Amino acid sequence: MSDLAERVAATRRNVEGLKAQIKEVKRSKQNGNLKDAVDRHDRPIRQLGANLKIRRNLRGHFGKVYAMHWSGDNTHLVSASQDGKLIIWNGYTTNKLQAIPLRSSWVMTCAFEQSQNRLVACGGLDNLCSIYQLGQPQVIRATKELAAHDGYLSCCRFLDEGSIISASGDSTCIFWDVERGEAKMHFSDHGGDVMSVAINNTKQLFVSGSCDGTAKVWDIRTGKCTHTFYGHESDINSVAFFPDGNAVGTGSDDSSCRLFDLRCYDEVNSFGNDKILCGITSVAFSNSGRLLFAGYDDYNCQVWDVTGASGQPAYQLLGHENRVSCLGVSPRGEALCTGSWDTVLKIWA
Repeated sequence: MSDLAERVAATRRNVEGLKAQIKEVKRSKQNGNLKDAVDRHDRPIRQLGANLKIRRNLRGHFGKVYAMHWSGDNTHLVSASQDGKLIIWNGYTTNKLQAIPLRSSWVMTCAFEQSQNRLVACGGLDNLCSIYQLGQPQVIRATKELAAHDGYLSCCRFLDEGSIISASGDSTCIFWDVERGEAKMHFSDHGGDVMSVAINNTKQLFVSGSCDGTAKVWDIRTGKCTHTFYGHESDINSVAFFPDGNAVGTGSDDSSCRLFDLRCYDEVNSFGNDKILCGITSVAFSNSGRLLFAGYDDYNCQVWDVTGASGQPAYQLLGHENRVSCLGVSPRGEALCTGSWDTVLKIWA
């Protein structure tokens, strides 16, 4: 037994030594940060986003707003609330175009199909991804109900009218054929609830964030995980692809947002400070990629300069009276919408 204990101890020492060597190699290659790179190219850091103001208030929900998503036409958006309704809004006029009653009020996510703008999806504690066809006089029941998850549905995003990605508390993601209502592919490398997914601009990759503290990038064509990003100390609640598809933004319960680059397989920036102690519910990039918007449990929305290294947000958006539960930038980048547990959605521009 003593020989075995000694071998185990030696193995542990070797593993720790290898970890230290890897850490040292990574540190030696980090010869600068994004701020240094921007300064070298004479592109000054500015307080971007300082002109953002509330332009519209979308009022109509009677319960906590849990999720929202813009349509591809830059005008409409869908929101999901604990009042058991999906509402389709015109973001310019603030008109409610349609209210869709849900079979379960415990909804956690919603999504707008981006190419034809004729479908919306939602899901939650019913473990289903429900698809609704818009444009009908009255939408009462789901066109499709996709059932294969063994846990709550935390997030879903359309690739096109015929396919959708869903994430679940059963630690998996599923790629669905909407027309057939069949699961085409399962992604199951996470070790905890998957809380968020985002699809890149080529629609060949998607990223998932999980309660296991990792973000994983998946190839939809092969079903394989291509990248696993570590660094967060708690649950990752939200993920977003950088506009060019080469980097991933994450928001976590550890009070930080992080930027991971797919090309160097590593973290390239972190956003947070000692004064921010609450969790992050949602993240989104501006269309230029210069700004990272993050919604927080303390009712605020912080705007981070992606190239910054000061630990201070470039700007703070104040206006909600409860937790900012969701946010999203319109497809053309002209507006930001934030949703809150105060039952209101606000459009900033």
